[in-house]
Amino acid sequence: MDKIAVLIPCYNESKTIKKVITDFKRVLPNAVIYVYDNNSSDNTAEIAANAGAIVRHEYQQGKGNVIRRMFREIDAECYIMTDGDDTYPAEFAPQMVKNVLEKNADMVVGDRLSSTYFTENKRPFHNLGNSLVRKAINIIFKTSIKDIMTGYRAFSYQFVKSFPVLSKGFEIETEMSIHAVDKNMFVSNVVIEYRDRPEGSESKLNTYSDGAKVLMTIVKLFKSYRPMIFFGIIAFILAALSVAFFIPVVLEFTQTGLVSRFPTLIMCGFVIIAALLSFFSGTILQIIRQKDRQDFEMVLHEIEDRKTRKKEYDKEVR
Repeated sequence: MDKIAVLIPCYNESKTIKKVITDFKRVLPNAVIYVYDNNSSDNTAEIAANAGAIVRHEYQQGKGNVIRRMFREIDAECYIMTDGDDTYPAEFAPQMVKNVLEKNADMVVGDRLSSTYFTENKRPFHNLGNSLVRKAINIIFKTSIKDIMTGYRAFSYQFVKSFPVLSKGFEIETEMSIHAVDKNMFVSNVVIEYRDRPEGSESKLNTYSDGAKVLMTIVKLFKSYRPMIFFGIIAFILAALSVAFFIPVVLEFTQTGLVSRFPTLIMCGFVIIAALLSFFSGTILQIIRQKDRQDFEMVLHEIEDRKTRKKEYDKEVR
């Protein structure tokens, strides 16, 4: 088991990967640096290997797929995840590692949005999207994570080995943030500087399509992690619509003793039934969620035992 593992997912980062590796080797000399190449068409993998990194490959395209592979294969007491585009300064890594190893943080977020991101990033829709996503998640999940979509993070062994990677692409960071909040893991924020990509280096993030995927991920995770609220809102809307259309029918009946709008009356009945079904669906799913959280705590105990056994085995081998 490594003490510190630096994880760098890469796709066509030949212009910057050598500098990223060199910088992290300088500030974390005892760390093991892993570069996972994701079907690059340039010589990213060769440059990374020559710079002293351990190079591995993930052949399913997408950042989420790469991180899934990394988390499965690498065992470490502390993980640093960064990008290969040299937008995240390595100088902040020691503080992030310290928060994990000494303060027992499960996830440390490299907060770009509180420093230079909005001035360095030249894509205004990215700025708007990051702000909207941060506000939406902090409101929905009642948290205070400063940067939801940053690619610069540190993790504990417990987080990495208990995190179920479902996303395939760039929405993975949003999934990580919500998972940490939902499972009551200790999340800390470290303000970092952000620098835009150097000239000639191109972003792999599509503002509109990847932004839409992130928003859909938030909705899906909201439904999965807060089912009572999600289905409760649907139930309230349906019930309100049913009552709104039912009132004129009742008023007419009280005045004339007749019901002339039977289709409206029947539809109101179906809509209120749908509202009740939504409410009870949320209630049942909330009970299941509570049981899942209890089971998750037991999984954390098993992961901690596994970590202890690995460390003891490494001592015996040495």
